[in-house]
Amino acid sequence: MDAGVPPDALGRRVSCGTDYGTVRYVGSVSRTAGIWLGVEWDDPQRGKHDGSYEGTQYFKCRHPKGGSFIRPNKANFGVDFLTAIKDRYGLNDKQDVQYGTGNTLVFGTKTVEFVGMDSVAEQQRQLNKLVDISVRECAVSHAGQEEEISRTCANMRHINLSKNLISSWETVIAIASQVQNLETLNVSENKMRFPSTSTFTSSAFSNLKILALNQTEITWTEVLLCAQGWPVLEELYLSSNNITVLKRPDNVLQTLKLLDLSDNQLLDGNQLHLIAQLPRLEQLILRNTGISSIQFPDAEFGCKTKMFPLLKRLAINDNKISQWSSINELDKLPSLRALQCSNNPFMDTEKNPETLIQLIIAKISQLEVLNNCEILPAERRGAELDYRKIFGKDWLEAGGHWNPEKNKPSEEFLAAHPRYQTLCLKYGAPEEGELKGQQPLTLKNQLLTLTIKCPEKPEQKPVEKKLPESMTIQKVKGLLYRLFKIPGSELKLSYESSKLEGKEVELDNDLKPLQFYSIESGDCVLVRW
Repeated sequence: MDAGVPPDALGRRVSCGTDYGTVRYVGSVSRTAGIWLGVEWDDPQRGKHDGSYEGTQYFKCRHPKGGSFIRPNKANFGVDFLTAIKDRYGLNDKQDVQYGTGNTLVFGTKTVEFVGMDSVAEQQRQLNKLVDISVRECAVSHAGQEEEISRTCANMRHINLSKNLISSWETVIAIASQVQNLETLNVSENKMRFPSTSTFTSSAFSNLKILALNQTEITWTEVLLCAQGWPVLEELYLSSNNITVLKRPDNVLQTLKLLDLSDNQLLDGNQLHLIAQLPRLEQLILRNTGISSIQFPDAEFGCKTKMFPLLKRLAINDNKISQWSSINELDKLPSLRALQCSNNPFMDTEKNPETLIQLIIAKISQLEVLNNCEILPAERRGAELDYRKIFGKDWLEAGGHWNPEKNKPSEEFLAAHPRYQTLCLKYGAPEEGELKGQQPLTLKNQLLTLTIKCPEKPEQKPVEKKLPESMTIQKVKGLLYRLFKIPGSELKLSYESSKLEGKEVELDNDLKPLQFYSIESGDCVLVRW
């Protein structure tokens, strides 16, 4: 074999300039001299064909234009882990410090800072003192000599190995087994082979708490096999891996607190039932997973599901959820406190964004944070009062009644509004006067141009807003809480008008619309807290 080709080249990851690929063929090509590498490129635009040349199929590609042949001297097969560290931190005699791409790594909401910039100059000179190491995009392909890492870098705890040339999970084990106290490991963007059958479980990850395997082409079955070696893992990131089917994690991942399955197209929302018994799971990230509905069939409305018992934070944004019934289902989660649900079709059913937010708040009783915004007590109260009013006529028509003995709304109404009866018990049934005098739609859409001022906060610049005159004072307060990022306190609103010189009119009834107070365009709303 050509002197520039490693004996295990087939299946190895290589780079050529800025392009990455996998070697699918090593050998001669008809009517040419010498050895060629047949490479399937990660970016199909880098390729030229499907692995065939002049009628002969030398290798196969997933994309019809994803492959090409290159000479061995054009391929970078990478370096060992320790060499990459020395190059990255300027510990080789031949060169100075090499600056990599970025010195921080974000795991969900957490940021781990990796050594690698000039602010840690002296520590970089002493490998045995390095704790946080980043060799992202440093062409790491293998562990190197046995035990060399453990002798040289004894104190490493956090390693960023993302976007390198690692070809197999065995290479990751070979590196990690030499790092006794490894807690955080990122091997994302390495398209590698994983064990397909249960094998000897290594103790390499006995202390590992955070693991990122984004864009590694791992399957869920392979996750469960490898997870036998992750006894204390708390956070697992698996985005963009084409995971479509889940299986029940029996006796593995039992310590997991966070799971990220973003950008995997799950077959349906019921797949989630298979991971619903993870006993310690607190955060589940399902952004852009293609799910169209969520159901917890083990619990009736008004009751709590036994699934996801400790789940506090759920992200389902950028999905295909079109029915409000899925939002109703989320009220069954016993511990849910924070939800991200933007960019779903159900949100298009309500044109007013403030009303949309209030509907979600009213439907999920324990929610404290919605789309990264804190829900203040006054905002929840207003949302629930408005919800009770908005659907009051539907409640009456469905058999609801102010007299408890006659109050028998239909099953259909209760399925669509499972919290309505609870809200009536909490605040009382809506009074008949509240349900009369609905304004025509054309009037609802009339906008008032108002100036918002904070007279006791001179550093806060006035803001101009266009608000529907049918907007209730409570909804205005909800908007202002978010606009000015006001901490949990009671807002007091009033307004000034050129027609009422020197006078302020208090906006003191949260349930009244702006038009009730005869506010007109050009008036100034004053905000105090």
